[in-house]
Amino acid sequence: MGHIIQFTGLSGAGKTTLSNSLLDWGNKHNLKIKLIDGDVYRQTLCKDLGFSKADRLENISRLGAFAWSVSKDYDFIFIAAINPYQEGRDKLKLRYGALLIWLKCDLNTLIRRDTKGLYRKAMLPDTHADKIHNLTGLNDTFDHAENANLILDTNTLSPVETVALTTRFLLNLKPH
Repeated sequence: MGHIIQFTGLSGAGKTTLSNSLLDWGNKHNLKIKLIDGDVYRQTLCKDLGFSKADRLENISRLGAFAWSVSKDYDFIFIAAINPYQEGRDKLKLRYGALLIWLKCDLNTLIRRDTKGLYRKAMLPDTHADKIHNLTGLNDTFDHAENANLILDTNTLSPVETVALTTRFLLNLKPH
């Protein structure tokens, strides 16, 4: 059974960047890694869900169940999703033994990066047609993941440093 690792953090914090770098690292070290990217699975497994709290919790529940269903075939299964509620994170920990890595980044840095243009849209006037009303961390809840197994401050750490810290963490895990 592979280790299920939840990567949580706001949009733009580096979840997908780190996960993709870890896929490369895994390939070089003959590790089998499955990436479950929240953005990708929103278009398939979870395409019927919106962004209410109930839908967000259902989204992460489905991603966790899928991760568990493939865990026998991989060394590591990464779930890279915002996963904003501690309730959802705790459910995956209790149900599947999922570990948690928080990519922590302050809002000002994320607004400056704004890789997807989401923060700009969330800050538009309420009457604007392109306004995003439920962007996690800006105008919707994100519970800080203070109890994470690893916290990576992507305000100050480079992508290379986050990969190094994460690979060290992963290599220290005991096999299931």
